[in-house]
Amino acid sequence: MPAETSPDTRATFVVVANRLPVDRAVDDDGNTTWRTSPGGLVTALEPVMRKHGGAWVGWHGAPDEVVEEFDHDGYHIVPVPLSKAEVEEYYEGFSNATLWPLYHDSVAFPEFHREWWDAYQQVNRRFAQLAADVAAEGATVWVQDYQLQLVPEMLRDLRPDLKIGFFLHIPFPPVELFLQLPWRRQILEGLLGADLVGFQTVGGARNFLQLVKTHTPLPVTKDSVEMPDGRHSIARAFPISIDTQGYRDLANTPEVIAHAEQLLDDLGHPEVIYLGVDRLDYTKGLRQKFRAFGELFESGELDPTKVAFIQVATPSRERVDEYRKLRDDIDLLVGRINSHTADLVRAPIVYRHASYSRATLAAMYRIADVMVVTPLRDGMNLVAKEYIACHADDDGALVLSEFAGAARELKQAYMVNPYDLNGLKQTLVKAGFDSPAEKRRRMKALRRQVGTHTIDRWADSFLTTLAQVPGPVH
Repeated sequence: MPAETSPDTRATFVVVANRLPVDRAVDDDGNTTWRTSPGGLVTALEPVMRKHGGAWVGWHGAPDEVVEEFDHDGYHIVPVPLSKAEVEEYYEGFSNATLWPLYHDSVAFPEFHREWWDAYQQVNRRFAQLAADVAAEGATVWVQDYQLQLVPEMLRDLRPDLKIGFFLHIPFPPVELFLQLPWRRQILEGLLGADLVGFQTVGGARNFLQLVKTHTPLPVTKDSVEMPDGRHSIARAFPISIDTQGYRDLANTPEVIAHAEQLLDDLGHPEVIYLGVDRLDYTKGLRQKFRAFGELFESGELDPTKVAFIQVATPSRERVDEYRKLRDDIDLLVGRINSHTADLVRAPIVYRHASYSRATLAAMYRIADVMVVTPLRDGMNLVAKEYIACHADDDGALVLSEFAGAARELKQAYMVNPYDLNGLKQTLVKAGFDSPAEKRRRMKALRRQVGTHTIDRWADSFLTTLAQVPGPVH
């Protein structure tokens, strides 16, 4: 464990997240450098960290290795060491085979193992200790996401002087589902260690407060829980967003415009391009999406010589059985559809199981006539907002699952229930071939929403509210 940080180098603003915002790169001479990661959470918080400075506490991504603290891009990096067993039990196990499916409406069955829970507690305690070591007196500490739900209470015990916020990036489940969790009380108490608990939607905050009201003795008034030490823990919705202007600027660079033109040439300039960009995850509705397009191409409702569907599926949790099975299922499904409907020039479904740079994705967003976002359950879904920011003009269209948190904000999207295959097919056709006037009307409204509700506004709103939560009464 690294030595305690000296008081003069402690940070007044600390982010605690499962992963650090950097990836390691080793050059030909064996020299190590660290570059900013492309992940969703990092993309969301990077502008906040640049603005505030401070410190970021997280795992660097390699097991059984201790990495010393270092500075990066104006803030301090505090790596948390994890053993191989802890990665398997805390991360792949409890976080991603217990909490992830449970919090996503049990789209896959959650597994409950006591040894995974033991590892989750142990690792959360290590994160809390390192955050306590690096935080200055009275600092603000912002804990992120489902992997670290015990950290607020543990940190509160270690450092009662701190102002502690927690934000859950994924959905918070309905009461009936959460109650399946054998350690439900400990999770609730862990979250209540925060002065402010943030959720993506009003429904998530409501579910949490209902559980506190019915399964703890603590008094709940509106969105406030009165704690035994006299302080209050507030639960509210803070829908996350993107660096809208940053994405707009990126999409309008000469390099991205040239890349977009090259993509169009490679595709043979189809009349309509549909695009999906998702992590390869069973919550993202990929099977439903491919089935819908397969039937549309096979029936001729979409002409495979004139219409293309590009689906990017970013590799994810490759060691977890559910994800390996999903990858195999999708490979078979895409192969079958393309073998039935492809001509000699181009397959109607262009499927890429790969990671792409932000600039490449921006080029794809520019050329896509229809963005297809069909999760079975999603906390927010920032891809929908990235498309709106990057698409070159008002002729685009967004097909959006009503089960994404973004559906509460992006009300002018073409809404779908991804479980309704016929409804999904009808909406895909409508979005692709709707009147230009209707598309412009919808897209202008979506642009206004994403243009005004930005990542800066999200962070400022959360941190301003956190600063205003009164501390304990002495």
